Amino acid sequence: MSMSNLQEKRNIHMDQSLDISQEHKDYLHKVRMEKISVRLIQLLIFGIALLLWELCANAKIVDPFITSQPSRVFATMVNLYQDGMLFHHIGITCLEAFVGFVLGTLVGTLIAIMLWWSEFLCKVLEPYLVVLNSLPKIALGPIFIVWIGAGPAAIIVMTLAISLIVTVLEVLNGFLTTDQEKIKLVQTFGGTKFQVLTKVLLPASYPTIINALKINVGLSWVGVIVGEFLVSKAGLGYLIVYGGQVFKLDLVMTSVIILGVAATVMYQGVVYLEKVLVKNKF
Repeated sequence: MSMSNLQEKRNIHMDQSLDISQEHKDYLHKVRMEKISVRLIQLLIFGIALLLWELCANAKIVDPFITSQPSRVFATMVNLYQDGMLFHHIGITCLEAFVGFVLGTLVGTLIAIMLWWSEFLCKVLEPYLVVLNSLPKIALGPIFIVWIGAGPAAIIVMTLAISLIVTVLEVLNGFLTTDQEKIKLVQTFGGTKFQVLTKVLLPASYPTIINALKINVGLSWVGVIVGEFLVSKAGLGYLIVYGGQVFKLDLVMTSVIILGVAATVMYQGVVYLEKVLVKNKF
């Protein structure tokens, strides 16, 4: 692109910015202030909840030995950090959750593409997908341990087992509900099945895939924690089990809070990805 064309585009963009009406500016300001207000209220609710938790524990309205309290949670975090174990346990759990999350999404999407590609294969495997989706995956944990061994691999497979079928069904449903008129239009102009997939199905299924990602965030953490309950010797799930066994409930509550923060960060990453995809699409 030449410099003159680039400058011309910048001038057009500046002219468009100057042409924004006062009503439009007021609307944008209102939307911005509403977002700020929502965030402030969310932070205020969180702060009040922590304050009430601390006050009730200090006043012995609730037993701090059972429920812990924010000050004791903070002290536990400091102790773990000083022992050099805080980021070690967080890192192991986050890595397992991320790997399981990515594998579940990618493999699930690929299987959904295969099932859409072959209608015969889809009809053959449909009852098995229904059965696997309804099967309690936690029951498979001991089997995975025997097959794979007691280690991170078994935890990742457990995470994959929990999120995979949901991803397949979610993405496949998005493919099957795509506007058939668009598909027929591409086929009318001689488009191949691969072109239908890349030009119609995948772009039209962005919302479905993003929704599957959001669901997989929670399922991935469930799979990781269940796996760590069974076999792990490190990680947040291990800390929860260990804290419950030795009645260190401060350690349990600390691990639960860290899990909540980590899951929130991962979810916000998916939300950011959604914004990027929508921005590039439109």
